[in-house]
Amino acid sequence: MKTLLRRHETYVLLIIIVVSIIITAVNPSFFSLENLFDLLKSMSLMGVFAIGMLFVLISGGIDLSFTAIATVSGYAVALALLRYGDSLNIFVIFLLAGAIGILLGAFNAAIIYFFRIPSIITTIATSNVFYGILTVLSEGKWLYGFPTWFGDFANIRLFTLYSPAGNPYGLSIVTVIWLALVLLAWFILRYTVLGRSIYAMGGSPSSAERAGFNLLRLNLFVYAFIGLMAGFGSVIQALLVQTVAPNSLVGKEMDVIAAVVLGGASLAGGTGSIMGTVLGVALITLLGNGLTLMHVPSQWYDVVIGLVILVSVGVSAYRMRKNIQRRVITETA
Repeated sequence: MKTLLRRHETYVLLIIIVVSIIITAVNPSFFSLENLFDLLKSMSLMGVFAIGMLFVLISGGIDLSFTAIATVSGYAVALALLRYGDSLNIFVIFLLAGAIGILLGAFNAAIIYFFRIPSIITTIATSNVFYGILTVLSEGKWLYGFPTWFGDFANIRLFTLYSPAGNPYGLSIVTVIWLALVLLAWFILRYTVLGRSIYAMGGSPSSAERAGFNLLRLNLFVYAFIGLMAGFGSVIQALLVQTVAPNSLVGKEMDVIAAVVLGGASLAGGTGSIMGTVLGVALITLLGNGLTLMHVPSQWYDVVIGLVILVSVGVSAYRMRKNIQRRVITETA
């Protein structure tokens, strides 16, 4: 029981429960099955991005270009859908978006590793490059009017229920894709040498290198992985809204980072978990949904998220100081 109470995820779960009770007291419709399934679906996009961000933060880096990578991938996929239409299928679409994401992510990793430029500076720069090139080539045009099968796929549910008003709802295929990626990421981090290597690199790159880990390969993997998640996220975004715009994901980076840090990942690297990340995504999504149900003006959403980021980063810094103090005490004892 003491071990459970010490886990960061436990406190995040308790906060989620408290926030849910408050929102339900204000608007009882929050705690309906229909709204819960809608919440799961709306969590999917941020959830996919957060999986990739978790890997990068654990490795000791940060990536602020993933939304630009997602936008480029999504625009390329949209053009393919409009040009080739019914000759494509959802597997090809995910493959194309993922491949573009991997290439752009690996490009980030190469710059970070070979030129020794901090990841935050590198990814801010490449984000501007990716967005700039896309804006020039696309001329800011929105893309829509995708094939019927693409819209039909977005509406697939594993099972369907009906509200008292007769509205259908259920477990969306989009949610299932996100949960499948969560399981994959959990397996990699928990049960593979690769996962342990990422934690080791984030804890101390020099020690990890002395232990025989190839830092180039690890950097290539984590940034290619977040690129892959960005590519997949772009397809999920297109499925959800059935349009693609060159600026649709601008500013979403902070929400994702806040969710991952809230879940227990440290900005200094070496710590973080899939369970914590899922709970962090749930809390951020819950706050947005709750503010809407309580009829709070949308402008306040950015204020709330900003405060959440401030608190989460502060808690992360505090935990890092406490860990350093414990190590010093242990070494001097």
